[in-house]
Amino acid sequence: MQERDYFGRYDTKEQELNRVSSFSVLMRKVYTWMAMALVITGVTAYGVANSPALIQAIYGNPVLFFGLIIGELALVWGVSARIHKLSLTTATLLFILYSVINGVTLSSIFIVYASSTISEAFLITAGTFGGMSILGYTTKRDLSKLGSYLLMALIGIIIASVVNIFLKSSGFDLILSYLVVLVFVGLTAWDTQNIKNMLEVEGDTGEGAQKVALLGALTLYLDFINLFLHILRILGNSRD
Repeated sequence: MQERDYFGRYDTKEQELNRVSSFSVLMRKVYTWMAMALVITGVTAYGVANSPALIQAIYGNPVLFFGLIIGELALVWGVSARIHKLSLTTATLLFILYSVINGVTLSSIFIVYASSTISEAFLITAGTFGGMSILGYTTKRDLSKLGSYLLMALIGIIIASVVNIFLKSSGFDLILSYLVVLVFVGLTAWDTQNIKNMLEVEGDTGEGAQKVALLGALTLYLDFINLFLHILRILGNSRD
């Protein structure tokens, strides 16, 4: 319970301690939910890859495969756009569902790449992601302008990737992979700082604050996955 001083005001020191405590709990939830989603995706991808029947059903049926891709995009958009209207339970279940579907669509990496390459890519990604997330959390520099530039660069890369579907240039595709890695290295720092700033203004660990933390976990999960996939592509191409 908060104590009042002689003039009937709340003790600001106690308020500050409560705010700091809530912030620490929320930041832990961000990384816990993100790690949970990565584990679910990894286990799902590995399980599907080891089931010839599932692989045939998914990759042998373009309608089903592209349906899963569309489902992923719809889930990300739905959770991001309606997070404040969804209950925390519903938003969490949708995040888990997205992690599962993403694992299904990423199962092909266990067929295309050697286990050693996948492990190496994961370790490099984890180290890079961890370092940039720490940088984004601890830096005093405002990264908001950097984030704007990175998002514009990402849009440009997406357009270039679509163009390369018709050009079918493996060299250009590799260059794009390096650029994507650079962009998501920066976005990891920017997103971490942005999440930190949003959670710092939350005064408690209520459902509203936890939904903000869940959205932050989804954002960092996407950063990690994109980093991993393009680092994996770079390593795989270098060993072909």
